[in-house]
Amino acid sequence: MIGGIGSIHFKPSVGATEQGAELFQGNAIAGAKDVGETSFSEALSQAATKTVNNLESAETLSIEALKGNADTRQVVDAVMSAQQTLQAAVAIRDKIVSAYLEVSRMSI
Repeated sequence: MIGGIGSIHFKPSVGATEQGAELFQGNAIAGAKDVGETSFSEALSQAATKTVNNLESAETLSIEALKGNADTRQVVDAVMSAQQTLQAAVAIRDKIVSAYLEVSRMSI
């Protein structure tokens, strides 16, 4: 393997509307070769960070609702958004694992 998994570059599509694509949207990280281009490992790291942040904000809002400081509608919206984000992250993980297993089965 020439550059490792971190050398694969991912360029998100413009105007993507799916939740999974939104996980990868964001600014380019310093050191990337092109504006808007991020390495695969950086894109996964950003997606994981956004997923965790979304889940934590939904949890925080749920706790605030239990204290009586948040509206039920806000809690439902936050929890549904967190659920969609988690489902997208799990689907992306499953695709990555599937691709890895397929590549590992290839004969050289």
